[in-house]
Amino acid sequence: MLQTVTRAKAIRAWFVAVALIIVTAIAIGVHVTIGTAAMLLALCLVPPIIALLMWPGVQPPTVSDIVHGRERRR
Repeated sequence: MLQTVTRAKAIRAWFVAVALIIVTAIAIGVHVTIGTAAMLLALCLVPPIIALLMWPGVQPPTVSDIVHGRERRR
């Protein structure tokens, strides 16, 4: 199941989850200070940035791929 998840889908799901948490907090009536808002913003942006930097790219072909004439693995 996780093999079909693309980088864009994972980041989109993260932002949707964060948006739902924010909407729920506003609906409940939570009072947030500027410091707390800045910390929440940082915590919301750091995981997608790490996902972008560490997501595996296209892997180079192996000797077997070259010998048997296969396409590059994804």
